[in-house]
Amino acid sequence: MLVSYNRKRGTPLTEAELAEIKEAGKHPIEFDEDCPEMTEEQLRQFHRVNPLPKDKAQ
Repeated sequence: MLVSYNRKRGTPLTEAELAEIKEAGKHPIEFDEDCPEMTEEQLRQFHRVNPLPKDKAQ
């Protein structure tokens, strides 16, 4: 299930939203034909479209 919210940038999450995120984190990722699990080779070839700023890069 995918849930999205439109919110003004910088608006803090509500307690209900935080609880929903914590609950979602307890469930495994479910891959399907529209979003299959990537192979190790595919993951190695992946590159960010919008690179992180140098001070935020890991």
